[in-house]
Amino acid sequence: MAIDDIATVTDLQTPMTRSSSAPDSPGVIVFPPLLYVGTLLLGLGIHLLRPMHLASWALWVRIIGAVLVVASGALSRWASGTMRRAGTNVLPNKPTLNIVTDGPFRFSRNPLYVAGALLYLGLTLICNSAWPLVLFVPLLVVLDWGVVRREERYLEAKFGDPYRAYKARVRRWL
Repeated sequence: MAIDDIATVTDLQTPMTRSSSAPDSPGVIVFPPLLYVGTLLLGLGIHLLRPMHLASWALWVRIIGAVLVVASGALSRWASGTMRRAGTNVLPNKPTLNIVTDGPFRFSRNPLYVAGALLYLGLTLICNSAWPLVLFVPLLVVLDWGVVRREERYLEAKFGDPYRAYKARVRRWL
């Protein structure tokens, strides 16, 4: 299926069983791009104080990093375009209007977060710094606990069995 194909969507406008004063959003603890950028900047800041390189010969490391950055951009564009065509919001602080199951969402429930991770790793390699790599696992733990699991609880509450069926079919990451 081509990238530009129309998204397959489970269009469910089932109301959530929440109070009318509760916001229709997953309540993530941090805007995911800020988590990636903040962690990367922290790692690069530590690198400035105490340099620790990944490789002494950095050209191959930087080439791999550039490939990851390009792959990240392509995946991000594909996923956000699929979401827009499906008629749902891309930003996690806005209500989810539909369950998107087409495009990269056939392979991962979180392709935008996978794209963010690829970008983070690519920039880490381009900078040839080990510190952001050291912070990568804690970044993923915070992302999983403070963003992904909250989104999943929200989607289960909002869409019920159709979301649980999608969740059973498609992996969280890859």
